[in-house]
Formats: sequence, structure tokens, C-alpha cells
Amino acid sequence: MENTMDRNKQLVFGLDIGTRNVVGTVGYKDGKEFYAVAQCVKEHETRAMMDGQIHDIGRVGATIAEVRRELESQLGEPLAEVCIAAAGRVLKTVTTTVEYEFPEETVVDLEALHTLDLLGVESAQEILREKNDTKYKFYCVGYSVVRYYLNDELFTSLEGHKANKIAEEIIVTFLPEDVVDGLYSAVGIAGLEVANLTLEPIAAINVAIPEAFRMLNIALVDVGAGTSDICITKDGSIIAYGMIPCAGDEMTELIVQQYLVDFNMAEHIKLSSGTGEEIEFQDIMGISHKIASEEIWDLTEESVKKITNDIAEKIKELNGGKSVSAAFIVGGGGKIHGFTENLADDLGIQRERVALRGEEVMQSVHFIQEEVRKDPLLVTPIGICLNYYEQKNNFIMVHFNGERMKLYDNSHLTVVDAALQAGFPNEKLFPRRGKAVQFTINGKQRVVRGEAGESAIIKMNGNPVGINTPLEPNCDITIEPSTEGSEAEFTIEQLDEYTSAPITFYVNGKEINCEKFVEVNGKLEPGSYRIQENDMIETRNYYTLGQLAEVMDVEVDLEKDILVNNRPADFQTLVYENFEVEWSVLGYASAPVPKAQPRQPEEERTDFGGSEEIQTDVLNTKEADGTSEASVTVSEPDVEEKMEHGSAIVVIVNGRPVQLDKKESYVFVDVFDYIDFDLSQSRGRGIVTKVNGVDAQFTQNLRDGDRIDIYWKEN
Repeated sequence: MENTMDRNKQLVFGLDIGTRNVVGTVGYKDGKEFYAVAQCVKEHETRAMMDGQIHDIGRVGATIAEVRRELESQLGEPLAEVCIAAAGRVLKTVTTTVEYEFPEETVVDLEALHTLDLLGVESAQEILREKNDTKYKFYCVGYSVVRYYLNDELFTSLEGHKANKIAEEIIVTFLPEDVVDGLYSAVGIAGLEVANLTLEPIAAINVAIPEAFRMLNIALVDVGAGTSDICITKDGSIIAYGMIPCAGDEMTELIVQQYLVDFNMAEHIKLSSGTGEEIEFQDIMGISHKIASEEIWDLTEESVKKITNDIAEKIKELNGGKSVSAAFIVGGGGKIHGFTENLADDLGIQRERVALRGEEVMQSVHFIQEEVRKDPLLVTPIGICLNYYEQKNNFIMVHFNGERMKLYDNSHLTVVDAALQAGFPNEKLFPRRGKAVQFTINGKQRVVRGEAGESAIIKMNGNPVGINTPLEPNCDITIEPSTEGSEAEFTIEQLDEYTSAPITFYVNGKEINCEKFVEVNGKLEPGSYRIQENDMIETRNYYTLGQLAEVMDVEVDLEKDILVNNRPADFQTLVYENFEVEWSVLGYASAPVPKAQPRQPEEERTDFGGSEEIQTDVLNTKEADGTSEASVTVSEPDVEEKMEHGSAIVVIVNGRPVQLDKKESYVFVDVFDYIDFDLSQSRGRGIVTKVNGVDAQFTQNLRDGDRIDIYWKEN
């Protein structure tokens, strides 16, 4: 084809990081056709990878950097992002079924399907977490939907249908996190960021087995240098993934020992044995040799049989104990002489039903570079590129408190979404109030909230951010939990009932205002008493004359008449609101005032103005303050401590009024202290927060009458 490319198309960089080679492909998709515009293959200079696992991250990163530079040279433009695939070492698969029920009949769109996928991945992660019997911590690297259900009926596709409930059976694949971390680290050394991660057999199947073939029971085997990755199709879906940790390197090692050559020369001998009749090489002693290809075939025959037998047994295991109808082979390791024939014999199927897949499956793949041959080695890197179009923008990967996470990208992910997905306790995202104290005052229930704690410390890539900060792909998020404030401390003298409604007496014709005495659980307590949980508090609406004298700091002449409402009285007589008292005063705080004595329950009490008989206790009076006026003044409590007066505002949350109190001012996050809204129930949905119709920030100030909307965005 003409050596041109469409410069208006977005280029995708796919990288197959194999045990022996790093293969890079850059191209773009136009309709159903894929155009590969740049191609590069580099061998590792040393055995930096074994069995699909990176052992020397620095050397692998250096090889990737070489591939990047070569591709950039071919393209004439820089490359920043790359799509990669992982080999299935210590592969784990979990098959699970999940469902999602709509609030009402809804047309199923891609957003709903992605939410269903996310639920499936979360369910599989939980199942694996419970059953994991290894030392590894696993990370999801890919998934495939086996079948869909619409209102409990089997459907091949759900998009566009109306449904009350959708469900899917999904197979999710996991690899140890250290395998994934090694890949990310090597790519990072090369100055690239990962745009998409998948599993190698998932990538290969995108090219090797078209969807029309997946109705058949077929095995795809990606034979590399260190691993042979396997997937099985049936009834239109991928039903299983697997892997065996042996492949082409085993044969190469035999050649190393037999002919006294280094590993790279042995690899050359192995590959040449499949393309020519004779092979020329030089051993480590500098001696030149010429051998027939059949000699290599004979040497590797037993190794080939062992590998194909292991692959056949794994295929049968994944396929429910029986063989498949056909098998397709991709990857360089499958090109060795006798490989396909032996695998067919081990599977018990006709030899023509096991075949290498190369040029014949790349009819819709076009190479701008005319010298590039369509080879089985290129199936996986092309598939990695194509997989990007299947999953692009569906998921992004981030680090959260040191753990790698994959999140469904709905284009407006924020830090709070990552926190919820990671299971970070929502109560530790926001400042937590200390323990509240509940009590009753004059029969009415009252709650005093604890102090607010410190906000969580949130950072992205080392920089302080807010909880609503948008996520960036591959970002590193750390959250130090919020703290809990001190528990509520409230004293009697902070009660409005104690300070705002004094008792008024008239003593010798002068108006005297006194604080009310307070009973706590039936016992008189001073104003400094700290209120405890479930205390029952009652304010007294009377004094004894002795208590009144103590509060006024006066010395009363007990030799002369004492009158209350013009009736004779003594220091234990009860004095109520607006009662008149007449006595003779000897002086102010110049001598001890006789203490009022407790009244006995059986005593007859003097009734003034029809007041009830009330048992009294002695009150510990305040010290004299040195004032000469026979009156008592009280100080106003701190504004922050006032309850339900002066500092409360009312906002409308989801159509209902909610009163916010106990603070001088309020921010949006304070609303969560007053409403029942569980932030852990996202199920893949985004949270909508608005103030007066505008998207809210968690730290924005609130005003009286603000209209607030908080709800989950339904898919």
C-alpha cells in the first residue's frame, strides 16, 4: 500500500515486553482497519526477564527506551503514553455474576454497562481476597464478559434495550502486584506513562480469533520465550484464561549446553533451524561450525513434546476436562519445528486444526512500512493497540496510599472517588466531632456536640489538594485520616436556662436578679458542674432566704423581723419569682453568713402565694466579688458555646429544611453531620453536590437559606 499515514488520527503506542524481545507498534484505527505506521523489535542484551517476569528493571527500561527512540525517529514526533500487556505468571481468574437494578425502567447505555463491569471486578476482587492462599497481593489486569442478562433473560448485547435489571457473568483476571509494578517501573524508566494495561492472551485474541469464530470451542496459545499464555473461547465468549511457565527458552538452553554458545547465539540457531537447511555459527571458543537444521530438531524434540504436552493438559483443564475443537498459536516460541504437530497429537485432534496465526488473521491490519512482514510475533503488540480502543478511557490507574488501583473513568473522577473505591472510611475523610453529650433540661432532650477535629491531609503527587480535585492517570494519592475532636464539655453556667432567665426578687424595695439554682439527678450542683451523659437537669424557680443572703453577700440582723410578702420568715423560707423580702442588713460580706440548712421532707413548709412545697438542699454559694450593690450580674457565655441561639442557620437539603447549629460559621462538609447519607454506597456512581444549583466545593461557606442538593448520579 502507499507509504503514507493519516496525520489527523490519534496514534496508539503498543508495547509487548517479552522475555526475549521488546516489540513496539505505533498505529491508528480507522473504522475496522488498523494501520501500523511504525514498528521496532529489540532483543534484551542480557537475560533481564525470565518466565515473563522482569528481573532487572533497569536493563528492561533501557531496552524500552531504545524502542521508544527508534519509533520516535520513524514517526518524527515524541511518544509519551504506551499500552502494555502482562504475561500470566501466577495468574488467578475469578468468574462471578453481578446485577444492577435501576430505580425505574431505563434504556441501557454504555455508562450502565461500565458500571456493571466495575461491580463485577469489585465482586471478583472480594472473592479472590477471601480465597487467596498465596503470599502474593493480586491486581486486576483484565476481564471479559461471558454473558449478559436483561430482566433475568439471557441476551447477547444489552446496549439500547429497556430494562429494570441487568446482570452479567464476568471472568476477571489477576496477577501479583509485583509483576505489574515491575512493568510500570520499567516503562517509567523509559520516560513513558501507561495508558492501558491488559493481559497478553486478551490482547492476542483481539487479532487471532475474530468474534465470529468465538462461537467455536477454540484455544489460543501465545508461546513466548518464558511463558505460554492460554485462553479458551466458547459460545461467543472467552470462558477461561491460563498459563504454563515454560516456552521457547527451554529449547534455547539445550542448544547453549550442546554447542557451547552464549544465549543470544543459541537463540539465533533455534530460529534459523526453522527457516533454512543449514546453520552456521561460532562457539565461545571462536570455532566456526556448520550443522543441518535437522540436528537442532532432533536435539529439541523431547523438550518440544514436554511443552506441548503441558499446554494440552492445561487446555483440557481450562475447558472442563476435555479437548477443544481447534487451537491457534501466536508468538515466536510456537515457530519451532514440530510444535503444532505435537500439540495436535497431545490434544487428540487433527493436525490441520492446530495452526500458527500470522498473515491470515491480519487482513484488516496494514503496515505502512512495506518491509514489515505479517508474522505471529506481531499478533500480540497489534492486539495491545486494539485493546486500547476497547477499554480506552474506561479505566484509569492510580496509587492510593501505596496501593495500585484501577477505577472506572467517568470523566469526572475526583480524590473522593479513589478513597471510596479503596475502602477508605468515609468518616476519616472529614473532620470528626468528638463524643457528644446528651441530657434533658426541664424535661426536654438536649444534645451538645463535641469539637470538630482536623481535616484529612490529602496530597496528589506530593502536593496538597482538596477532596474534589480531579484525578490524573497514574497519580500518587496519599490521605492522612482526619482526626476526632475533643468530646463535648458543657457546664451548667453555659446553659441558656441558667443565664438568660434569672429569678427576680425585691429586697428592701430594690430589684435583685439572681441566677437560677440547678438540680442534676435530684441534687443541687454549682454553675461549674460539667454535664454528664444522660443527666436529668431541672432549674429551680426558688431560693431559700439563706441562699439569697449568701448570693448577695449580706449580713442579716437575725434579731429583727424578716418578712417575705409581709409574712414572718426565717432563713429556710422559700422565696419565688417576684417575692418581696424585707430584712435588716448589718453589713456586706463583713461577717460569715449563716448557712441555709437542708429542709427535711416531713417538715411543714410555709406557703407564700400558693407555691408548691419543694424539698431543698444546701447550695455551695459563689465567693463574694466585692461589689457593693445588692444584685447579681451574670456574664454572657461564649458565642460558640450557645445552643440553638444566635449562631444557627437553616439550609434546605434535598427539599427539606435542616438546622445547623453550634458554630459561628458553616462550610458545605458540615451538612454531613446533620443528614443520613452513606458515602460508601457509590456502586460506581458519581456523587452530585450542588449549592443553589451550582457544583459545590466541600469547603465553601454556607449561608442561611442556601438550597443544597446531594445525591448519586444514576447511570
